[in-house]
Amino acid sequence: MLSNTLRAAALTLLASTAFAGEGHNHGDHSGHGAHAGHGEMAVLATTDTGLVIKDGFARAATSVSKSGAAFLLVENTGDTADRLIDASSDAAQRVELHTHIDNGDGVFRMVHVPEGFELAPGATLKLARGGKHVMLMGLNAPMLEGGEVAITLTFERAGDVEVMVPVDLERGAGHGHGGHGHNHDS
Repeated sequence: MLSNTLRAAALTLLASTAFAGEGHNHGDHSGHGAHAGHGEMAVLATTDTGLVIKDGFARAATSVSKSGAAFLLVENTGDTADRLIDASSDAAQRVELHTHIDNGDGVFRMVHVPEGFELAPGATLKLARGGKHVMLMGLNAPMLEGGEVAITLTFERAGDVEVMVPVDLERGAGHGHGGHGHNHDS
């Protein structure tokens, strides 16, 4: 827990130093196409309330898929709880916060989570394949390797935060979306 807190503080300091003098503040992101080197986690955005959004990627199962998903980490380095309550994007006709629920027979189904996801002080919300994620339904264009998807995350306290999420079709391939005993409720 302490190491996560120290890491979050270091990332916040690093991100705030990178933004110094550039007029970046609440809801701003570290630039389009912010890709970290191998093994590093790219910071996509920071907020005045202490949220650090990083390590994001988006993908679809195939280039002709009508849906895709975005995954990222949200660290709450602040002293007050927040909640991710919504997401939106011009990349899709409908965007929802989803999670997977076990039907009890080993088959998982994706479901919309309208109440969103709690984010306690010092905690990290992990939006990951096979778990909580941002679902993009009715894609307006194919998700192509190397592209980016603009997504606005809405938090109860921090408000709207836009992030540019890189499309990485290889990352996490073979898990989560694209079959393997998953059903989708829409």
